[in-house]
Amino acid sequence: MQTPTSRQIRISWPAGHLTATLDDTPTSQALAKALPLVSTARTWGEEVYFDTGVAVSRETGAREVVEPGTVAFWTDGDALALPYGPTPISQGDECRLASPCNVLGRLDGDPGLLATVRDGDPVRVELLDA
Repeated sequence: MQTPTSRQIRISWPAGHLTATLDDTPTSQALAKALPLVSTARTWGEEVYFDTGVAVSRETGAREVVEPGTVAFWTDGDALALPYGPTPISQGDECRLASPCNVLGRLDGDPGLLATVRDGDPVRVELLDA
């Protein structure tokens, strides 16, 4: 269910795509202005991340441990971070990001689809019309 303040994006890579619903945050607004963008996927454990060319500050609600399927923004790397399982620094099954990240929203589908993203894959992010 989309609210007037949320927006949807589509994240595509050679083996598939997912949509995500973003909350209305300063970071998601900055990201939306930069779309569409094409980047190169990187993988880190069960996380996909990629450079966006968007530079923003860490927000007060930034978190290091998030749920699988969270759309996060890694301010240290100007990158979208999409965790779907444990990373090399996770404790147990948690999704632990490299450092506290701004939380933008959630993937709409199965975050496990991100397992089909290969390091170096081209990735495209675009806004979907409301």
